[in-house]
Parts: sequence; structure tokens; C-alpha cells
Amino acid sequence: MSVRFADVSVGTTLPTQTFPIERVTLIRYAGASGDFNPIHWDQQTAVAVGLPDVIAHGMLTMAMAVRVVTDWVGDPGAVLDYKVRFSRPVVVAADAPTPLQVSGVVRSLDEAGQTAEIQLTASVPDQTVLTKARVRVRLAP
Repeated sequence: MSVRFADVSVGTTLPTQTFPIERVTLIRYAGASGDFNPIHWDQQTAVAVGLPDVIAHGMLTMAMAVRVVTDWVGDPGAVLDYKVRFSRPVVVAADAPTPLQVSGVVRSLDEAGQTAEIQLTASVPDQTVLTKARVRVRLAP
């Protein structure tokens, strides 16, 4: 199911989603991405470099966040552009998943291109982890 351009307006909110991030998620992502930096899986190394614990890969955080948009629009191929700034790392403790909560709102529309710009907000409890997160998507005519 695709979202139609005519059915969207500036201010339209996307359904908020929460994605649990566990240590096993980080290990799986390391294997898939080839990023085996020990700050993502070894607590001792993470603490030694000044982190409070292991942290999620930035690209994993971005991938989880954009799912709010791809689930809403119905087609991952509709994403034309995606940019973020990382404001804080996502710390992942050993004893419980870290909930990444992501919401989105339509900030602008381009009728000629049938596109929408979505602003994402991504946070873990009490901390925003992505700022200036913008996704441009093509909507169905």
C-alpha cells in the first residue's frame, strides 16, 4: 500500500514506532555490515575509550529510524534522500534492550515532484540521538 500525494499535507504525522536494540542486534549488524569495531560489542573497550557502555552502530540507528518512513510510505524504494546528524550515541546495556523511539512529521511537499520531506525525531529514554533527520520520499500520484 502506497501513500498518495493527494492524501498528505504539511503536518501529517507518521505512526511512532519503538525499536528495541539489544547486544545481539549489534553483533548481527556487525556481521552484516563488516563493522567489527569493538566499541559496538566489547564493554571493556567501550569504557576504555570513554563511553559508558557499548554503543549501537550509527548506520544501524539510521536504518532503524528510517523504517518509520518506509513502513508508512509502503515502499523502501520511495526514499530519495536521507540525512541525519548524530547528537548522541545509542548506549546498549547488557541487561535490557535500549528502546529507540522514532516519530515523523511531513515538513514540506513538492507537488511537481510528488515528493514529501519528512522530519524524524529519534530518541532513547530522555535523550535525542538524531538531529536534523530529514527524509525525502516520492509518494504515489
